[in-house]
Amino acid sequence: MKYSVFILLIIFLSACQNEGLDESYQNLNDENSDNENIFLDLELPSNFPEPTYEIENNRPTQAGFELGKKLFYDGKLSSTGVISCGFCHIQDFAFTHHTHVVSHGVNGALGTRNAPSLQNMIFMEDFNWDGSVSHLDAQPIVPITTEFEMNESITNVLTKLQNDEEYVQLFNAAFENDTIDTQNMLRAISQFVMMMVSADSKYDKVVRNEGSHFNEMEEAGKAVFDQKCAGCHSGSLFTDQSYRNNGLPIDPQYDDEGRMRVTGEEADKYKFKVPSLRNIAVTFPYMHDGRYQTLRDVLDHYDSGVVQTQNLDSVFIQENGQLGIPLTEIEKDEIIAYLNTLTDDNFLLDDRFSEF
Repeated sequence: MKYSVFILLIIFLSACQNEGLDESYQNLNDENSDNENIFLDLELPSNFPEPTYEIENNRPTQAGFELGKKLFYDGKLSSTGVISCGFCHIQDFAFTHHTHVVSHGVNGALGTRNAPSLQNMIFMEDFNWDGSVSHLDAQPIVPITTEFEMNESITNVLTKLQNDEEYVQLFNAAFENDTIDTQNMLRAISQFVMMMVSADSKYDKVVRNEGSHFNEMEEAGKAVFDQKCAGCHSGSLFTDQSYRNNGLPIDPQYDDEGRMRVTGEEADKYKFKVPSLRNIAVTFPYMHDGRYQTLRDVLDHYDSGVVQTQNLDSVFIQENGQLGIPLTEIEKDEIIAYLNTLTDDNFLLDDRFSEF
């Protein structure tokens, strides 16, 4: 519970310091001004659910987006001045920590989990593998302050930003109260991240009837997926956003208790958030601890690698007592072909999100 309480406290205090920010922010645009802070067009896909993020409370602007982008890629947010948000969230791989089993932070310190993707964050109900954060604006606090990630304090980060003339100008352009404080910093990062909407894959074009069609292998894979995988990876986000124990053997090196670290409930032990499968072909390694390198490895686990551990989800317990989800080798090939249709190259190569 410590993360949740800490984050709520910071958000509350910063909100108290910035009464009237929402009202002033809504008046940023002045059509007659040469220095207009233009609102960005955030297109919401027709096949997606409604956003969980209240966009009207922090509508992205060009200046806010650019400020958030600079913060996202700036090592100044860490204690060593080296580790940035973008260090563990690499665009080419749907903003994951590509090839790293567990992510590492300042001075090479190793964590216990693999950095999850950042795509489609405005549609998510909560964040991190254990759901320790329930609001997008608060999400950066965890990596910034965690010892084995960026190992810095919010106070120190703000001091560094306030002493940087470029940041003074950027905050002045992005927010009418031109204040470098917790709320404005977090909102700027959110303005950058909220634009990371991935909804232009082959799958999307098929379901929106935009002229694409699944081939025979992909269609077969969809049928198997809908029957055997969509119970957890459901809807257009390919996650029901629940927390489940999927039968991974417990790694004694980490013995990660998952959701229980947040709730303190024994019933949540070894449960982790069901991840979105969008762009899954490029987000390896897989699972919360990065133990599997390929999609084939993942499907092999579900077919024959599930073990009985505390709170194993019932979906993996068959009527005949067999554990796992039986899959033939052909079905695995078909599922992988279908999952490949979730790759959104336009998102992965979008210059708006590039560091350089």
